[in-house]
Amino acid sequence: MKRIKQWWLVSMVLLVAGCATYNPMQTAKSVDLQKYMGKWYEIARLPNSFQKGCHCSTAEYKVLDKDTISVTNTCYKDGKLKEATATAWRSNADDNSKLKVRFFWPFTGKYWILYVSDDYRYAVIGEPSREYLWFLSRTKNISQQQLDLMKKIAIQQGYNLDQLIVANNFNC
Repeated sequence: MKRIKQWWLVSMVLLVAGCATYNPMQTAKSVDLQKYMGKWYEIARLPNSFQKGCHCSTAEYKVLDKDTISVTNTCYKDGKLKEATATAWRSNADDNSKLKVRFFWPFTGKYWILYVSDDYRYAVIGEPSREYLWFLSRTKNISQQQLDLMKKIAIQQGYNLDQLIVANNFNC
């Protein structure tokens, strides 16, 4: 009986130790949504089902009214331009870094701006489960130094970048 209790205790310790725990995700301190609007190029992302086979991906944001943002995502898949449109809004009126996005009703997703450069040329986008991640830039290509900075930010937020897909935007 003592052996069973010891085995059970060791099993529980290993189970708990194997569970991933993260510190709460930190979003950008201050985001000016007017400056954030416009076209962004995807530099890198974690794999996801809705972008499978996509390349030359972009996202364009436009203010529709004081509470709503238009989102237009594009990519090339199988040689054809694909487009997905959505609406976004602040999930908290006091925090411009945390948005909700709806591509089709009734489903919404979290869109958290984890980092945006002071000049609004680079951004790291994620969400609390750390399943989705995007590196965005105002230009199609960035320096290795800038990519390394974005990777560092993502790792500090608890992301595993083993499957990171870095875009090849040279022929876009």
